[in-house]
Amino acid sequence: MIVVVGGGIGGLAAAVALHRQNRQVVVLERAAEFTEIGAGLSLWPNAMNALATLGLADQVRAIGAVETAGGVRDRAGRWLSRTDNAEIERQHGWPLVVVHRADLVRTLADALPRESLLPNSETYAVRQDSDGVVVEHKGGRLRADLVVAADGLNSNVRGQWWPSAPGPRYTGCTAWRAITSPVPGLRGEGSVMWGRGERIGFTVLPDERYYLFAAATTSQGGGGAGLRDRFADWPDPIPALLAATPDEDVLRHDIYDMAPLPTYVCGRVVLLGDAAHPMNPILGQGACQALEDAVTLASCLDADVDVALARYDRLRRPRTQSIVRRSARLGAVAQWSWAPAALARDLGARLTPARATLRAMAPVLGWTADA
Repeated sequence: MIVVVGGGIGGLAAAVALHRQNRQVVVLERAAEFTEIGAGLSLWPNAMNALATLGLADQVRAIGAVETAGGVRDRAGRWLSRTDNAEIERQHGWPLVVVHRADLVRTLADALPRESLLPNSETYAVRQDSDGVVVEHKGGRLRADLVVAADGLNSNVRGQWWPSAPGPRYTGCTAWRAITSPVPGLRGEGSVMWGRGERIGFTVLPDERYYLFAAATTSQGGGGAGLRDRFADWPDPIPALLAATPDEDVLRHDIYDMAPLPTYVCGRVVLLGDAAHPMNPILGQGACQALEDAVTLASCLDADVDVALARYDRLRRPRTQSIVRRSARLGAVAQWSWAPAALARDLGARLTPARATLRAMAPVLGWTADA
């Protein structure tokens, strides 16, 4: 048996991949149901390729939205760079697809047998003995051949098995996320606007709704101005999107990262997703990398477990840690608040050809399961 701790996107995807190999798998989720509180989610071609490996890509594309174009604008609303979604699809086989997180979680959960899903099952301890791994949880005890820790940024399993690893660290940036009510009349494209120490963007969702996201350099723990007060005077269509977003529907989260781990494997315990490599969300790669982790782990497990886990670590750690660093660099540049630096940043973005931007992203977006 394989026990997956954490019923989010990465944990469920890993369970689906393992179930497709006819392995016995159980997912332990501390919440009372398998759902997602979050807002929108960008699925880039690498994530869609992972979902295709799970047999779910077409189903996910059908519940999401495909933008015609997107890009970056400055504080005045002028375009700095444009991205053609059709060109992304031409180069990488899939376009950027935007879904509601809850819809993706539901799709993944529905691909598993009900008996594999154990909600209300907080994991208390994971112990290894000569016969395998024992997982103690709220509902009892399970014996497993392997434990997949997909329990997020503040992973309890990581804390137990990687006790010397540094914990999450605040990046100095806070994020807001929300799903708007329907906003008719906007074209089917999104964008992100860079200001000084602030940014806000939006992407298309089905039914004329939009995924609204923002970030600002501010104090940790909820201080400072809220989303509406901070961004009310930004260029169109931001005021209309804010007006279509009830305050109670706005999620606010501080952004954390973590020093790179020397390994994602300890005995018969393996880390996946944010438990292994939390990252700045600016590239939209957090969930995408968790999906890559999931299908890679299942693919590696066609060998002896110890050999398979070593191969998983060798494949995933360099790639994910590189993307963590890339996200951190871009996040820092996007948050520049000194006026001359922000002006130079915007000028550099305006002078960079769109083809060069896509070429720079190719190593991230071009991942396939065969790789």
